[in-house]
Amino acid sequence: MNLVITKAYISSDGGWFMDVFNVVDQDGKKIRDKEVMDNVKRRIENSASLAPSRRGSVGVMHSEEQTSIELTGTDRPGLLSEVCAVLSTLDCNVTNAEIWTHNYRAAAVVHVTDDLTGSAIKDPKRLVTIKKKLCNILKVNDDLKTAKTIVSPTGAMNRGRRLHQIMFADRDYERVESDNVTERDHGGGLRPDVSIMDCSDRDYTIVMMRSTDRPKLLFDIVCTLTDMQYVVFHGVVYTGGKEAYQEFYIRHVDGLPIGSEAERERIIQCLEAAIERRASEGLELELCTEDRLGLLADITRIFRENSLCIKKAEISTKGGKAKDTFYVTDASGNPVDPRIIDSVRRQIGLTELQIKQNQNLPPEPPETTVQYLFSYFFKPRACQNKLIRSYS
Repeated sequence: MNLVITKAYISSDGGWFMDVFNVVDQDGKKIRDKEVMDNVKRRIENSASLAPSRRGSVGVMHSEEQTSIELTGTDRPGLLSEVCAVLSTLDCNVTNAEIWTHNYRAAAVVHVTDDLTGSAIKDPKRLVTIKKKLCNILKVNDDLKTAKTIVSPTGAMNRGRRLHQIMFADRDYERVESDNVTERDHGGGLRPDVSIMDCSDRDYTIVMMRSTDRPKLLFDIVCTLTDMQYVVFHGVVYTGGKEAYQEFYIRHVDGLPIGSEAERERIIQCLEAAIERRASEGLELELCTEDRLGLLADITRIFRENSLCIKKAEISTKGGKAKDTFYVTDASGNPVDPRIIDSVRRQIGLTELQIKQNQNLPPEPPETTVQYLFSYFFKPRACQNKLIRSYS
């Protein structure tokens, strides 16, 4: 619903939970539209009432409208261009997609339709051909890690959530040594700071995080902890200026706190990766134009021919219109020469391709700073909010 969480208080005990969220719209303004508020309430209530029936499921509902393609492999310049060219050659029209790169790895969830029928691709032989050709592209570097391509009916799972799962399974959180790069460039932003403490008297492990604030940060953290089989019992989230502070009291699903130094280190690495994956790196370009077969292949080819490297992309189509967002750097990961961007825009169309924001510019200094909110939860608190039964 594109709402931004500025503060949050999370608490659960004895099978009940009470979560409080302070939210604003994308422009930072208070939400006054009653229809929006009613929609939020309705969706939360529906999710709570459905919780028991979802215990035995994987959260995926199949669709006959589109075919989902999941890709994982080593990142390199021009990779997305090659993938799009293959899909175009095979008469696959990309309707929606999200592509992330992190720590020299790339992952994508791409939704395609048959260009002739406008629906999902069902021919088993054709699906095998698509998978084989895409695998050939991903394996060109002779990966030490296995490149993967999965073709299946489109599921209802959030694409961002699925990308986290794909990259987690790919172990992208393991740092790669490089002669040229010693640490990931955050475009002048704040590097994630994740620390872990024991709360032995309550049998909790406390996870504390400080990072640059961005949309969906809390979602990414909670999804990662859940996928790692940890349960959040209490938590505080605070955003100030350009920074975000998060503190969670967690246990493993078996009810035990973290028990080893190796487990601590793994959690720190995974949470750092969760914070970094969706972070926008590079120059943001937005494409708005009429959709057609091969459009994405043509756009990414022009990027490749001008030595632009796509760090992240979000592809969407609606009503015959394509609205795509790309975050680009040069081939070395540095800011792009403005003259190259001007050339690319002239080739694609000055009105179709717009410069939205330069993520390489240093962020404004934070307005305020706060210390970690440790020990907040075990102070007496008075609250009249209604408790909701927990099904977790």
